[in-house]
Amino acid sequence: MTDSTPSSPDRVRKRAEKEAARRRRQGRSTGRRFRRGFLMLAYIVFVLLPIYWLVNMSLQTNSEILGELTLWPQSLTLANYAKIFTDPSWYMGYVNSITYVLMNMAISMSVALPAAYAFSRYRFIGDKHLFFWLLTNMMAPPAVFLLPYFQLYYTVGLFDTHIAVALAHCLFNIPLAVWILEGFMSSVPKEIDETAFIDGYSFPRFFVQVFIPMIRSGIGVTLFFLFMFSWVELLLARTLTSTEAQPIASVMTRTSTASGIDWGTLAAAGVLTIVPGIVVVFFVRHHIAKGFALGRT
Repeated sequence: MTDSTPSSPDRVRKRAEKEAARRRRQGRSTGRRFRRGFLMLAYIVFVLLPIYWLVNMSLQTNSEILGELTLWPQSLTLANYAKIFTDPSWYMGYVNSITYVLMNMAISMSVALPAAYAFSRYRFIGDKHLFFWLLTNMMAPPAVFLLPYFQLYYTVGLFDTHIAVALAHCLFNIPLAVWILEGFMSSVPKEIDETAFIDGYSFPRFFVQVFIPMIRSGIGVTLFFLFMFSWVELLLARTLTSTEAQPIASVMTRTSTASGIDWGTLAAAGVLTIVPGIVVVFFVRHHIAKGFALGRT
């Protein structure tokens, strides 16, 4: 009877081959992790370098900024930030920007929520054409509407007011909000609406207590995009205001004086302009992650 058990040298050879194969796999896996880590580090440095340099400039004097290239402030100063917080022409720019941004978000959401619900739940004549027409408003550049908005607001007395900029931004933000919210609302089964009405819910009560909590991720994503567009938009905000409602983005473009550009103050204003966006992202970060996975975005 023949013994089919491999001889001891064969077992040793196979074990050595398996060990060599395992080491090769580990080497390839380590190499891939190293490359991914290096690429991620390079990307983070590439993204954060301009922000770091902006912070670095905001803590320097103008003479140091215009002098030698330094990786960190040689003489640290907070005078640039002090000027912004003590000069009304600077800090009122932030107040004006936040005011019309919040007004725009409130108006856009109050219009977009019922409009998106109607598009997601009902079918009517021209619904697809109307939805497409809303989206085309997002494709037009803001410069197209500068002249009609300026003449209209100047005639009715809305020029240089917060509501003027808020309403102007609605032209682009409402279609964006409707488009995003409609995708989230369409993912909610219609049977939930019918069940709620059978249980005795009125439509306002059902919409506020049942439906809105189900699409809170979509609302978070929508608020994020509404804030971002209205906060960074400059052309309409600068044209429709002059002194009383001038946004910070417009104030930052007027730092040139007879003695030159105040680079330090301009850099400090840029740093403070980034802060509200970071705060918004922090509060809606979970909704944004979930929204990117589930919604239209």
